[in-house]
Amino acid sequence: MNPENRTTSSNPVGRGKHVKMLIVDDEAVICEGLRYTIDWTKLGVEVVGEAYDGKEALRLVEEQGVQLVLSDIRMDGMDGLELAKQLRQRYPAVQVVMISGYEDFDYARQAIRLGVGDYLLKPVDIEELSSVVKKIVADIQTSDKEEKSQAIELWLSGMTRHGSAYGKEPPPSLDGVQFRIVATQLANFHDRFADMEADRYEAVQEAWLLGLHSRLERDHFRAVSVFDHENLLITLLVSEEQTDLHVWDERLASAIGTLDPGVEGCIYAGASAVYEDLGETADRCAEAVRLLMLHVLDGRRVLTADYGDAAMSDRILPGFDITETVQGLVSALFKQDRPEVCRMVEEMFRFFRESKYLLPEVWNLYEELSALLRQRLRKSGMTGLDLARRGQPDPNIYNSYAGLETVVLGDMEELQRLIDQNGIDKSYWIVEKAKRFIVDRYRTDLKASEVAAWLKITPSYFSYIFKQSTGKGFTEYMNEMRIDQAKNLLATTQDKVFEIADKVGYKEYKYFVSVFKTYTGMTPKEYRGLRVCKETSESGGGALVSTESETD
Repeated sequence: MNPENRTTSSNPVGRGKHVKMLIVDDEAVICEGLRYTIDWTKLGVEVVGEAYDGKEALRLVEEQGVQLVLSDIRMDGMDGLELAKQLRQRYPAVQVVMISGYEDFDYARQAIRLGVGDYLLKPVDIEELSSVVKKIVADIQTSDKEEKSQAIELWLSGMTRHGSAYGKEPPPSLDGVQFRIVATQLANFHDRFADMEADRYEAVQEAWLLGLHSRLERDHFRAVSVFDHENLLITLLVSEEQTDLHVWDERLASAIGTLDPGVEGCIYAGASAVYEDLGETADRCAEAVRLLMLHVLDGRRVLTADYGDAAMSDRILPGFDITETVQGLVSALFKQDRPEVCRMVEEMFRFFRESKYLLPEVWNLYEELSALLRQRLRKSGMTGLDLARRGQPDPNIYNSYAGLETVVLGDMEELQRLIDQNGIDKSYWIVEKAKRFIVDRYRTDLKASEVAAWLKITPSYFSYIFKQSTGKGFTEYMNEMRIDQAKNLLATTQDKVFEIADKVGYKEYKYFVSVFKTYTGMTPKEYRGLRVCKETSESGGGALVSTESETD
């Protein structure tokens, strides 16, 4: 697909004006005959004057802004051939029709070489002359429209990309009373269109662009559009009359709601506020593009500023546990458990969808997660973990949760490949083995030296690699595990506190209470009471009173 700008507009400059024509002949009677024999106005022509030689004709061309010259070849002074030559050099856009006699055929051939549009033989046939002029007028008007359209599109492209335009002032042909920027985009682009053949995708763009214009351009509305990206069409909608906002919104909703690009998927739009000063266009382009990112929240097809304000007001996002996710991913990556990695990534994006995170917010969280994940992998001996990609993926291509999920899965596959290719430090496996040993024996008065002896390594080396791998010292790790188990027993059993202390590996009751309070901020009795009160409140029952003392 070609990402270069493509532009289009539908008559953005209104109806074509009359073409200014000059009649040139050294005989005044012929000039008058040509001027009054034909209804030039009906052909779209305004005769601005008559000249009797080439020199006078050049002066009038410059003074009157002449676009078409109807001239005899043979004249006293500067003849028609020299006039055509001068016009080609000085005013190349001016069209020339020559009138010649049969004996002037060689002159006529020279005139054609000089760029003369057509020539007619004397005596002039009125119908033939009218037909020739009518065709030239149509060509001039089309050329004028295209030139003015290109100027508008170049200006709009500059406003869209850079916040400024060539000369900054909008083209004078861009007349209107009110304006609105509409940014449109194909949903789920990466999944549905990124791999499409160039020819087929160009047809999609054509259907998209023409379909949008055909639905928007009715009554007093006109449109000019610029493809700023292969999946981003910026449209300047122009109203020639003051129009109520609900009319703008209804026109846009109807257009987008029925717009079919010809393939599976949909097109959605971000619509700026309506404005009257074209100097605001750059800001309105940015506003419309920003609104597009809200599409992922509920699949809305038309996204306006009012909707954006409502969607973003008082928004509170639930927190995402990056640390826990990283721990799970590290384990699954080292085990080369691809299904588990995919499950975790899928679960992560399910959380983002349900929590209504915007895609830039998702990416910011993932960047943080990715940095922590690489840090953990390096601690286990991995190298070469700096991924080539930097920055957020193109938001116009990866414009859905599924698109970003594809990028994340690609990163995980690359990490799995690196692990498989380079292997990991043996210390990782030693620590994993130690963890399993600890789980089986945490209820006993287990010491780091005992674990080291079982692993047949020195206590100092074990302490070093254990801290590097888990981020915690052995005692801290053991206490966290035991306290977690104690919290579960306090919440689910009626066992005495001293019994629970013994079950989780603390032989000294007071030491257990001290450690528990350090990690939870409350004593075991307070924790249990809080849990009981909470459960009782949720069930609607009366308060239960515990008679157990902290020294029982």
